[in-house]
Amino acid sequence: MCDTCKPGLKRLERPYCDLCAGPASEGVCSWCQAAPPAYDGIRAPYRHTETVRDMIHDLKYRNLRSAAPALGRLLHTYFEKTPRAADLIVPVPLHPSRERERGYNQSVLLARELSRLTGIPSEPNLLRRTRDTAPQVTMEGYEQRRRNIEGAFECVGDPSGQSVLLVDDVVTTGSTMSACAAPLKAKGAAKVWGLSLAR
Repeated sequence: MCDTCKPGLKRLERPYCDLCAGPASEGVCSWCQAAPPAYDGIRAPYRHTETVRDMIHDLKYRNLRSAAPALGRLLHTYFEKTPRAADLIVPVPLHPSRERERGYNQSVLLARELSRLTGIPSEPNLLRRTRDTAPQVTMEGYEQRRRNIEGAFECVGDPSGQSVLLVDDVVTTGSTMSACAAPLKAKGAAKVWGLSLAR
């Protein structure tokens, strides 16, 4: 990453919600209190602004897969400074039709790089997307996003007793992470943490 871009990486700084990392003065935000998420916490190194947003869009929509190693290293640097116990790294899955259309899943690329750098195994097939939901970016507000994605994932492996690190490119409300965490917890995962590049 060039020196011109680095100053544009805006850190996600406290205060933020202890669970979803969204805006909160302290502790747990009102959204998480009213509807506790299935995950044990989400963290992200950066705010979804300017340079970070452009990098994610390049990776996600402009076929710039070559950016994944650099973005994965950013995730790794943050993970090393704020470690969470993890036995498995699991990327948030795309529906097969959308993955065919795009040609790849950007979260798989990030998870693969993080796995390579940490030595924690990546399990891209542990979760499966069972419904081709409307893109979350088209939804307005937390409740609409939650309803859109609820029940859209299935755990097809055995995470019993293990701590799972879910990896995605960006988190907006945390509803996708929660929808992924629910079937993992139902299958016996001890903890489910979320890690994204931006929040």
